Amino acid sequence: MPEPTAGPDQPFVEALAARTANAATTDPAGRIAELRRQIAYHSARYHQDDAPEIADSEYDALVRELARLEAAHLELASATSPTATVGAPPSPAFAPVQHAVRMLSLDNVFSVEELTAWGARLERLLAADREAASKVAFVCEPKIDGLAMSLRYEHGVLVRAATRGDGATGEDVTANVRTIGVIPRQLTLPVDELPEVFEVRGEVYLPLAAFEELNRRQLEAGLRPFANPRNSAAGSLRQKDPGVTASRPLAFFAYQVGEVRGGPLTDPDGPLAHQSGALEELARAGFPVNPKIRREEDLDGVARYCAEALAHRHDLDYEIDGVVVKLDDVALQRRLGATSHAPRWAVAYKFPPEERTTLLNQILVSIGRTGRATPFAALEPVVVAGSTVGLASLHNEDQVALKDLREGDTVIVRKAGDVIPEVVGPVLAARPRDAAPWRFPATCPGCGGPLVRLEGESDTFCINVDCPAQQLQRIAHFAARSAMDIEGLGEMRAGQLIGAGLIHDVADLYGLDLEALAALEGFGEVSARNLLAGINASRERGMTRLLVALSIRHVGPTIAAALAAALADLDALAAASEEQLSTVDQVGGTIAASVVAFFSSERNRQVIEKLRTAGVAFGSDRYQPPSAEDAPPLPLAGRAVVVTGTLEGFTREEAQAAILERGGKSPGSVSAKTFAVVVGAEPGAAKLSKAAQLGIPILDEAAFGHLLETGELD
Repeated sequence: MPEPTAGPDQPFVEALAARTANAATTDPAGRIAELRRQIAYHSARYHQDDAPEIADSEYDALVRELARLEAAHLELASATSPTATVGAPPSPAFAPVQHAVRMLSLDNVFSVEELTAWGARLERLLAADREAASKVAFVCEPKIDGLAMSLRYEHGVLVRAATRGDGATGEDVTANVRTIGVIPRQLTLPVDELPEVFEVRGEVYLPLAAFEELNRRQLEAGLRPFANPRNSAAGSLRQKDPGVTASRPLAFFAYQVGEVRGGPLTDPDGPLAHQSGALEELARAGFPVNPKIRREEDLDGVARYCAEALAHRHDLDYEIDGVVVKLDDVALQRRLGATSHAPRWAVAYKFPPEERTTLLNQILVSIGRTGRATPFAALEPVVVAGSTVGLASLHNEDQVALKDLREGDTVIVRKAGDVIPEVVGPVLAARPRDAAPWRFPATCPGCGGPLVRLEGESDTFCINVDCPAQQLQRIAHFAARSAMDIEGLGEMRAGQLIGAGLIHDVADLYGLDLEALAALEGFGEVSARNLLAGINASRERGMTRLLVALSIRHVGPTIAAALAAALADLDALAAASEEQLSTVDQVGGTIAASVVAFFSSERNRQVIEKLRTAGVAFGSDRYQPPSAEDAPPLPLAGRAVVVTGTLEGFTREEAQAAILERGGKSPGSVSAKTFAVVVGAEPGAAKLSKAAQLGIPILDEAAFGHLLETGELD
């Protein structure tokens, strides 16, 4: 059976096992009581308050520890234990709804071995009936991190919507659910097929693109951003004012049929006899059904599905935390039945956690190449998404204030795939009483000079151009792959060269001496020659890379390519006025002012002259002189083409440069003015969702090549 590409968080699992073993040998009754108390508390915070204080993975760990202890000490089992109950009691803020068919939870598995063990239990339960065993097949679906919902239709009309609650009693949220556009008010089945009662179950969720937009509005209003899409969706749905819910673009996927009374759909041999058939009927009745759902004939296929879902979880425009696996045959489902809280015929395969809680030990400030002072969190190291996280950027002073982060806080840390770790927010209930609000320092940690926040901006800067922290970052950036691409010259090596007094600015790199280099610790003649060869080769990188390398504020690869296409060489750029630069495509007043300010600095002009003397090429590698009036137009003139994901034949910068060379624009986001979106491997889900919403053509790499050549969509 194939193993998914990443397993559970192994250090976390080992720590859990050690803790459980210790508790079992000391005071199991006390530990069980404490676990039940903790789980009940956190369940209420999650289900009722939509304000969890621990990550899902840590809640799962508490439940697993309790289940293991209860299995080892059957005399301590209880019908009211969290392992035998579902969800949490409904909130008194909403009218209670009794579910005709209980809405159960799901048991979890965390590895292929546990999935195999679940399958073996099914085989044992069905072993006496060969015919039943031969019918075993599975339906797999992404486990969306949202809010479970029951929709009751009578004679085809939506009459009630309720949350799961404790499985037996939920909350009446009908008025709010009616504002969700994708949920039909009336079933689209033919009149003669309408059941008297038709209950549909599914998941209400907030798409990632909508979540990002919601948080953008929160920040603009000076409000704290929402922690995650699940809590945003649940909070949006539990509003007393349906108008607030209507302002949040919630979505819904139907995944199950509940109570059905009257009509042909009650035929035991009809389409509802199988989970796969029920999903087809749900789609026919007008409900959105997840297109990623797939039927698998055996557990090998299920394991492959889980591996694929894990590998592509970040390609989706909604968050998933695992895969739900169900027996397809409904008659077998009924035969297997359920425990007090979960069906035996279904299980949730949970992915490795992407959120954990840990301590925020300190908030420190780093100084970048342009002097920007960026706060970052020094965390108690914690394993998240398979890697140890000890540091996380906090972006700027306003972000720290909006999230109200304080030293000593317990915080939720998130790391989705390869994304940079993020501190989602503090767990306020765990905050130390003496935790004081954090204040941005007044002086630079690198040089002791003043830190200044620019008027109208959220960023703070060290204004000392001789700051050693800036100096180090400028040299390391100059040598980076996206800049002058000098192999072997990273931040540590740059710091060594500065410390030895061999360089003071980027231009000094071109005067390094072989003998002096070879004498440094960690260097030999071969490594010194290799570094000098890389430095020498960088002389011919061209104006675009040089502009990126010079650390001009607001000038990244796209803007550098646009400037290089519009001006013949670096001298022409240095002589240009703000008004002239503002006419360059994609260069607005802010960027133009930044470029002029850079070349107006005496210190920067000195570095430029040293680079000229060193033989660094200043000529543009992309300059396009104004064409004659009768020259044919460029194929992408005036068209905006967005690139997302990784292309095989282009780096991101090369793809953007190819668009610019043909007269096009290459913005970083999708809008109604976008002509096409080029999609490579692992594209941004928000961009894809926006393109689909606006009906913008989506191109693969072959179609992109055709577009570059002809200006036409393939």
